[in-house]
Amino acid sequence: MRAVRYHEHGGPEVLRVDDVDRPEPGPGDVVVEVAGAGINPVDTYFREGAYEPFTLPMVPGVDAAGDVVAVGEDVEGVSVGDAVVATGLSKDHYGACAEYVAVPDDRFATLPSGVDPVAAGGAGVAAVTAWRALIDHAGLEPAETALIHGGSGGVGHAAVQVAAAAGARVVTTAAPPYHDRLDALGADVVLDYGRDDLREAVGDASDGGPDVILDHRLDDYLQFDADVAAHDGRIVGIGENDPAVGFTNDGVARGKDLTYQFMSMFNTPELSAPLGRVARLMGTGDLEIEVARTDDLAEVADAHRDVMADSFLGKLVVTP
Repeated sequence: MRAVRYHEHGGPEVLRVDDVDRPEPGPGDVVVEVAGAGINPVDTYFREGAYEPFTLPMVPGVDAAGDVVAVGEDVEGVSVGDAVVATGLSKDHYGACAEYVAVPDDRFATLPSGVDPVAAGGAGVAAVTAWRALIDHAGLEPAETALIHGGSGGVGHAAVQVAAAAGARVVTTAAPPYHDRLDALGADVVLDYGRDDLREAVGDASDGGPDVILDHRLDDYLQFDADVAAHDGRIVGIGENDPAVGFTNDGVARGKDLTYQFMSMFNTPELSAPLGRVARLMGTGDLEIEVARTDDLAEVADAHRDVMADSFLGKLVVTP
């Protein structure tokens, strides 16, 4: 089969398409014919060596979706021909930028009938991170207000929909070209993140302050989040942040009894559990993964460049 691999760490130019053996299922694996493999910033961190994969040469790709073509021993609840969505690959397991991928049974969930497997291929990191941040860590409840920074991003656009499905009032920030689409995805208020009066606008949109804030750039918004949050607010931080950046006035956070939670999807005890919730939301139409662009295997290097550089709504997805 054809698979993208990197034989050494480096820039996107180290990625190449190789002919390799199709994987066989281990005792706890299924083998999936990949319909879509989402590209995420974390894929570039593994390739660069900032995060260390388990071996080289390595197949990148944390996310996948497609049909099961082989089922290993000890795997229950899934059969050949079932559509599944998977995530958590490429750290200690070969990734999904290939025609086929073996997936451990704690890292996939079955897809309801009618869900587009290409779009589902971009769901894993984005939607599971959104679910874990808002539901598992922040405990978002109906009628609370959630502020989602960067609603047009992969995690951001999924988080808008997860928060809306939970019954929350959703306030998000994005560049103006994406406002209408985010409104259609469930945001109650969409604000231009570049406006000078953003603090006041968030306060006005959230009746005094959001109860939950999902932030992917705490190095820019650590103090902002404290300033705008409601009393007893919960702030969840994801992504890479500058450890040298701190509060300019941490008394605000203490005065409001704020809680800050830093998280990584890779710490999820069993990824199949939140993946199952995400799959059900896709099945009911409450979660749509926006596919900004599809690329083939030979274009994965371009996708690695663009996921870190370009502004787009949703996800880049590889279609082997």
